[in-house]
Amino acid sequence: MNRIVHFIGIDVSKETLDIALIKNNDKSHVCCFKVSNNPVGFKKMKRWLTAEKVTMECSVFCVEHPGLYSKAVSRFVLSEQSSLWLEMSLKIIRSMGVQRGKNDKIDAIRIALYAQRHQEDMKLYEPPRPIVEKLRLLLQLRKQLILSRNALQVPCNELSLIDALQGKQAMQLIRPSVNALQKNIDEVDRQIHSLIEGDEKLTHLFEMGTSVPGIGKITLAYLVCFTNEFKNYKTGKQLACYAGVVPFEYTSGKSVKGKPHVHNMANKLLKKQLHMGALAAVTYYEEFKTYYKRKLAEGKPKMLVLNNVRNKIILRLAAVIQKNQPYQKMTA
Repeated sequence: MNRIVHFIGIDVSKETLDIALIKNNDKSHVCCFKVSNNPVGFKKMKRWLTAEKVTMECSVFCVEHPGLYSKAVSRFVLSEQSSLWLEMSLKIIRSMGVQRGKNDKIDAIRIALYAQRHQEDMKLYEPPRPIVEKLRLLLQLRKQLILSRNALQVPCNELSLIDALQGKQAMQLIRPSVNALQKNIDEVDRQIHSLIEGDEKLTHLFEMGTSVPGIGKITLAYLVCFTNEFKNYKTGKQLACYAGVVPFEYTSGKSVKGKPHVHNMANKLLKKQLHMGALAAVTYYEEFKTYYKRKLAEGKPKMLVLNNVRNKIILRLAAVIQKNQPYQKMTA
């Protein structure tokens, strides 16, 4: 990789890109430019950088972690053999201290300054394989279908508790729609299974991962997508922290002595999947069932014990992936 000397911050919106440029690692002078968020705008941005005597190979583009609108510019940057740094917007905001006011141009400048100031901690983006992108798309579609199905079923089920006759009539009315949605969900599940079976690397990952109690195919599919096939996290503790199952100390001096608790900053969808896996583990797997009953008998709160099980599951999974061998049963 070429030495990075130019730092480019991009604030992305649906229609436009606000660009801030720090040339030659000199933050005293920041150049700004604005283009449309489409291929025409990307080419215009490249011409502007060339006019500023900035080479793509010696630049890093810092973009807030991608939503839908930043995917196109991210692909363009990578296609030009340049470096791409995707960063959490919250991390950028908290690094700036007290700020007053904002607009798109100022946000782009702040992103560029963040990249220049934290260049030693730069983590370049490694794009996922196309098959992983397709798996992510299927999982998103599956989630929306399930939400749509539940949006129909739940109110009718609640109505049945109040008025059985009206609830039954409502269920009859929505049954064709629910059946159609369920059919779509089953088809998406079939495509996910086919996608995994058709790729040697994914097949191996799923053979290893699903050997861990509490880890099913859908949970593991989310983990594969969120971690880019477990490349984004080096240790089990990092992965557990990302999933929001690690308790953190909360003390200060002599007066503040709070109990350790998990942090709200986590991947909530992944945490939900792990919670369902933990419930399955303490119900059907003897080692976790024994541990769960023992801790409850000791007077531990139920949710604390379940969180411990979630933590155990994710640490076991990380060990399985790191050692590249199936899970071996342990005594709780």
